[in-house]
Amino acid sequence: MPTPHDFFEIDLRVGTVLRAEPFERAVKPSIRLEIDFGPELGIRRSSAQLTMHYTPESLIGRQVVAVTNIGTRNIAGFTSEVLVLGAMPQASEVVLLALERPVANGVRIG
Repeated sequence: MPTPHDFFEIDLRVGTVLRAEPFERAVKPSIRLEIDFGPELGIRRSSAQLTMHYTPESLIGRQVVAVTNIGTRNIAGFTSEVLVLGAMPQASEVVLLALERPVANGVRIG
């Protein structure tokens, strides 16, 4: 059974989407993101299955929450470095987690 210590080993951070574009090579409809996580982590990339509710244009400038310390994944030749978090009402549907108000890029969630 997971413990509170296990949870706090996960590095959850806030970042702002700088760039978003359709990821046509992905098997499942996805958007490639470049996210600014502030001076400590810098800019990281992610492939996210967000196409049901979001367009690339609607994501630019939006703050997201992501797991930043779980390693990289190669998705159709693209290196995804972080896992953007959202609720999943259905297997193919992602609703991004939203902050109540803006915070600095790189702020930890905990």
